[in-house]
Amino acid sequence: MKTFLEHVAHDIINKYGYDLSRVAVVFPNKRAALFMNEYLVRIAGRPIWSPAYITISDLFRRHSSRRTGDQIKLICDLHKCFTECTGIDETLDHFYGWGQLLLADFDDLDKNMAEADKVFANLRDIHELDDVSYLSKEQIDIIRRFFSNFSEEHNSELKRRFLSLWSHIYDIYNTFNERLTSEGLAYEGALYREVAENVNIEFMYDTYLFVGFNVLQKVERRLFERLQKQGRAHFYWDFDHYYMPHGHDLRHEAGHYISQYLQLFPNELDNTDGNIYNNFSRRKDITFVSAPTENVQARYISRWLKENGRIEAGRRTAIVLCNEGLLQTVIHCLPDEADKVNITTGYPLAQSPVASLISQLIALQTGGYMATSEKYRLQAVNTVLKHPYMKFISEKHTELYRALNIDAKVYYPTRERLCTDEGTSLLFGCIDGYSSAALSGRIAEWIIDILKLIASNADDSADQMFKEALFRTYTLMNRLAGLILSDDLVIDVITLQRLIGQLLKSTSIPFHGEPVVGVQIMGVLETRNIDFDHVLILSANEGNMPKGVNDTSFIPYGIRKAHELTTVDNKVAIYAYYFYRLIQRANDVTILYNNSTDNGTTGEMSRFMLQILVESNHNVGRRSLQSGQSSIKFAPVEVCKTDDIMNRLLLRFDKNRNGHKEGTPLLTPTAINRYMRCPKQFYYNYVCGLREPETDDSDEIDNRIFGNIFHEASQKIYERITAGGTHITADNIKWMLSHGAEIERIVDETFMEELFKLPKGAGTRPEYNGLQLINREVIITYLRKLLRMDMQLAPFDIVGLETDVIEDMEVCGGGSVRFRTTVGGRIDRLDCVNDGTGERIRVIDYKTGSRRLEYMPDIAAIFDSANISKHSDYYLQTFLYSSIVSKSVLTNPRNLPVSPALLFIQHATGSDYDPTLCFGKNPVRDINDCHQEFETLLHEKVNDIFNPAIPFVPTSDDDICRICPYMQLCGNSGK
Repeated sequence: MKTFLEHVAHDIINKYGYDLSRVAVVFPNKRAALFMNEYLVRIAGRPIWSPAYITISDLFRRHSSRRTGDQIKLICDLHKCFTECTGIDETLDHFYGWGQLLLADFDDLDKNMAEADKVFANLRDIHELDDVSYLSKEQIDIIRRFFSNFSEEHNSELKRRFLSLWSHIYDIYNTFNERLTSEGLAYEGALYREVAENVNIEFMYDTYLFVGFNVLQKVERRLFERLQKQGRAHFYWDFDHYYMPHGHDLRHEAGHYISQYLQLFPNELDNTDGNIYNNFSRRKDITFVSAPTENVQARYISRWLKENGRIEAGRRTAIVLCNEGLLQTVIHCLPDEADKVNITTGYPLAQSPVASLISQLIALQTGGYMATSEKYRLQAVNTVLKHPYMKFISEKHTELYRALNIDAKVYYPTRERLCTDEGTSLLFGCIDGYSSAALSGRIAEWIIDILKLIASNADDSADQMFKEALFRTYTLMNRLAGLILSDDLVIDVITLQRLIGQLLKSTSIPFHGEPVVGVQIMGVLETRNIDFDHVLILSANEGNMPKGVNDTSFIPYGIRKAHELTTVDNKVAIYAYYFYRLIQRANDVTILYNNSTDNGTTGEMSRFMLQILVESNHNVGRRSLQSGQSSIKFAPVEVCKTDDIMNRLLLRFDKNRNGHKEGTPLLTPTAINRYMRCPKQFYYNYVCGLREPETDDSDEIDNRIFGNIFHEASQKIYERITAGGTHITADNIKWMLSHGAEIERIVDETFMEELFKLPKGAGTRPEYNGLQLINREVIITYLRKLLRMDMQLAPFDIVGLETDVIEDMEVCGGGSVRFRTTVGGRIDRLDCVNDGTGERIRVIDYKTGSRRLEYMPDIAAIFDSANISKHSDYYLQTFLYSSIVSKSVLTNPRNLPVSPALLFIQHATGSDYDPTLCFGKNPVRDINDCHQEFETLLHEKVNDIFNPAIPFVPTSDDDICRICPYMQLCGNSGK
């Protein structure tokens, strides 16, 4: 079947011959010119003088002395005019978003050649409607209804603010246009209007052929009319009888505009020729396919292309993206057989690594830099150092990362520490000391210098995508820097960051290739004037087709409609034409849509698809794609203790096979508790050696670090109080409480060691941020609270602080599995007290959390996995330590009673507070009272761990699974 452009090419050759040098063919966009030129050459069959191919936009621009300003420059000038006319000191940051709306309104007003003074008239008072001869009765009624909402009885603050702005818009419009004219600039609508109204223009070509237009704005109609009167304009319209009106039957909105223009601008082709204009109703294979995700649609491409000779059809096959964000996935889903592909939509620059680098660089100089101390935050520094493009900036970036994170934890590195070579000196060089506006320009120049450095250090063999992305980003930043330097763009750094983000999102990287060869991958707008035999349309959901049309504007719908400006109705009709024109000559059409309602999608097919189902005579096939995945109920997968696994266990825990450091326990309460929590979690951690990841480049203090600082600080305080001895009196504690500076010094020293990872004696008080200061004060409060509580208990003796305890244990795992291991751990505090019940040793574990402990009913409850959520693990740890202490001649030479205790600092209130653990309401004053039962159950649990007949089974507790670090590896995510 002949394409529309082939019919046009035949007609041009027949009417104008082979010398087309004085002919200009005008298209809505550039792409159609490539196909038209090929058709003309082929049809002519001989050398010809080619016509000029120009777009409608080029036609207007060529006949104006002004040039179109870029949007950033335009909105900056508009902001200045707004401030001048209203007296409102609105920042550019706040203005920028709705400045874009205002600019779009001005553009639409001029393209439709409306009278600005009439459109922006304040018609609230009814007498202002006296001189409205330019309006029809229907238009007057629309405006009356709109402004009736602004009567005094219906007034509100929002409406008053609207009228306040509305009363200045006409002044802003005039001032803005005057300013641009003086600079030789214009926004597109103003430039088009100037050309349309200029009767003295001398056109370059003898003949202008306007091909494939749909909706015409008034400026375009005015230009068409002028050239038509001069006998220099001729028109070629592309449509189908199916959607054109028949009498009073309007059929479809797709033919709404062309049906009006055929009378004004007659078609050069025969409107009654069925070969050209009666193709939609001919037999077609139309298939609608629903898919559960966007990615599933993209994966369908490979299968679709391999069928029905679609790859072999080459450029007669098109894949059309209603959602151009799917491009990256589509590219990866193309089959190897499709070796010739032309992609008309560009790759989004925002998805390139250079875009992420720009974002990280700005974050480094904003939230990542502290101007008062001239230091950087480690987290922001690490983000940049780990970027893949750092290899083009500095050869020493890995060494710098190690120095900041592994050799020490430098949360606030200085410039001197960061600047290790030329690249890092540029990256972390001084760019502060400027005013807010000047700083934006300096940052823009700094980013440009970094981009230059990357380009100069990149290998010549680097991929083209990298080079193109780098070049386009460099061009954007250069433009911004130029605007800031010329004072056209006066913004702070935050606005600069947002503006760069907008520019990156709106910029694409073009693909290079032979445009008229191979399968065509394109957006909806690129399909205009081009016909295909095989069409695959992706993401044809309502909201994508038609494109999420809205009427966001400062000019209300009623006024827009009354003055014949663009409305939502116009936009729907435009997309209807794009849709039907795309498929009218195709004989093989497949349309996919997302039927899922997740992630903000409606799961609704396009209204145009519904029209085909209901109104057309085509038999539409319906198919459904499945993701290939089905939800499978989790079945716990146990890990049997094979010979290899048992060997690993013994290597890890057998005292005679593990060359462990003397005094370090092999089996800790943490390991036993982990096994009780989930045996498979124990397997991943201790058998496979998979440790939980630590992300500690943030200067925030989590619960673990908070607890460590409190523990270390309390140890230092009591070491200071005892001064090498063990006995503590109330006067000792009172002295410490009265020397608050000493407590603060100790806390600061501990922060340096635990948070900032600096060696002892590395310096004075660290530089805290706000949250760290709050945590510091809380820790000091807790320490003072602990001291006051102990002052009531004094006198007592400190037996040990942060004391390691360990003992051997015989393991009988069953069968031949017999070995010795060591159990134990570190006790926060051992003290000897006499609180009226007799002298005893307390094994104290500090707890800084807020949760209150639920007392266990008996020993057996400690070893019941169901009680883990009630913190039975706390019991196991302190009971194990107490058991070891009670038998040790080093820690308990006088064989005193030993009691386990958990001291919850937040709940340590009142003179009668006792941290001793209880069974029910009965405190455990002596571990020996339950020692035998505890030892028996402990050995049983440990023997289970090493029993080859008992596999590592995942827990059935969903709450444990949800927070398990091995959740994805295990495959159990809970219900």
